[in-house]
Parts: sequence; C-alpha cells; structure tokens
Amino acid sequence: MRIVIAEDAAVIRAGLAEVLADRGHEVSAAVGDAGALKAAVAEHQPEVAIVDVRMPPDHTDEGLRAAIAIRRDHPGTAILVFSQYVETRYAADLLRTRAGGVGYLLKDRVANVGEFVDAIARVAAGGTAFDPEVVSGMLNATRHASTLAALTARERDVLALMAEGRSNSAIAGRLVVSDRAVEKHISNIFTKLGLPPSDSDHRRVLAVLAYLGS
Repeated sequence: MRIVIAEDAAVIRAGLAEVLADRGHEVSAAVGDAGALKAAVAEHQPEVAIVDVRMPPDHTDEGLRAAIAIRRDHPGTAILVFSQYVETRYAADLLRTRAGGVGYLLKDRVANVGEFVDAIARVAAGGTAFDPEVVSGMLNATRHASTLAALTARERDVLALMAEGRSNSAIAGRLVVSDRAVEKHISNIFTKLGLPPSDSDHRRVLAVLAYLGS
C-alpha cells in the first residue's frame, strides 16, 4: 500500500516508516505537521494516512482536523489516527464523514507490530480499528444514546468488540460463547439498529458507526 505518515516526533516518524517499509509498503511521505500532511495526501493519493492528533503549531488537535479534511476531500484515503491521547471533540466528525475506512489506536497500547499492521490493512479495506479506551471515551462523551437503547448488555459487548475490529471468532473467544451465539447477537444488532441487508452498505461498519456516533 501507499502510506503517508504524519507524526511530529522525528524518532517515532522514522520508526513507523521503517516498520512499514520492512513489510513491503511504500511510505510515500513522512511529515511533521498538518499542512504538510494535507499536501502529501493531495500529491501521493495514498491508500492510508497515519495521523497523530497533536501537531504543530499549537499541538492541540491539528492532526485530527486535518484527517477530517482529508476524508472529505480524498475519499479514497483511509485514516488511522495513532496518538497518545483520546480526543473526542472531533472524533465523531471523523466517523461521520464516511462509513468505514477509519481507525484510532493509542501508541502505548499497541501490543505488537503485527497488530498495528493488521489494523492498517483493516482500515484500508474499509473496516474499522478502534482501541477500547477510545471506544469508552467516545461513549462517555455521547449525549444522545437513544439509538442504542434497544440493545441488551451482551449485544453492546459484541458491538464494542466489533468496533475494535474483532472477527466473530475473536468475539466468541473474548466473551466465552459460541460462534453461533455471536452471529445471533450481530443479527439482532442489525435489526435493532435498522440495518437491513444491502448490496452496497457494509452493515458491520454502519453498526459500529451508529455505536460510536449516536
């Protein structure tokens, strides 16, 4: 894949570029601020942009706001936010710009390189990859949760694991239930969230977006 990295810490930026290049990906650009990120995406049209939240000049939320602009202006580029911080102010806006192709991982909670690379592949394919702490932070910031009121506690558990990008088998293993039970919960979730079968919409991703952005 063609990948653009936006990370203001030079050592982390170089490390990410090396890891991805070692796995056969093309790092088209590795930049240190939001302006350079938007310019690099416009020039290289990457499949994925890996973006830190806090970048120059103010080190607040420049990276996340740039990511929102990229998803609007370059719909073919998936976004993986990679940060030390859970920033909920613009995270819902990032989700609403388009279904799927987005993730948010925390630097100090990525267990190994393989998981990180797998998350990049998931968002590039139109899926989601959210750290559980990000999911929790977004839900705590949610003011209107009526969309989810009909879900049972177990269905919410399943949906939270879907938001992390877990497969049905992985969800079954985490909750110590059968694969069939997970399939039933997911079918109930789709029904309760008003997501009928469709040839064009990815219901799994749409359910996650409803969960995080309700």
